[in-house]
Amino acid sequence: QVQLVESGGRLVQAGDSLRLSCAASGRPVNSYAMAWFRQAPGKEREFVAVISRSGITTDYTDSVKGRFTISRDNAKNTVYLQMNSLKPEDTAVYYCAAAYAWATTASLYRYWGQGTQVTVSS
Repeated sequence: QVQLVESGGRLVQAGDSLRLSCAASGRPVNSYAMAWFRQAPGKEREFVAVISRSGITTDYTDSVKGRFTISRDNAKNTVYLQMNSLKPEDTAVYYCAAAYAWATTASLYRYWGQGTQVTVSS
């Protein structure tokens, strides 16, 4: 199994950039497709971005396309989410997750981090 720890969340202003990191330990992260999800207060957890085990293929939810970039450094066992042009509606707890196969549905992810808070002020 793999343990995931997110970091990098903080309070920023609209238009700012932020990079989240997800450090993995245990089984090598290149064994998994990796994704970022987010959950805002009172809302369900939603898919943000996913990256294949090789890092070649990515996908994003429509609301972040062109602003967010998911990447991975398998040598460092770390996955990143670069967030640019942040908006107040991006405010949420961001979770890193690992799955054995490519997926955009939260229920298909077996391993989760504890989350990191991102707050975007207007």
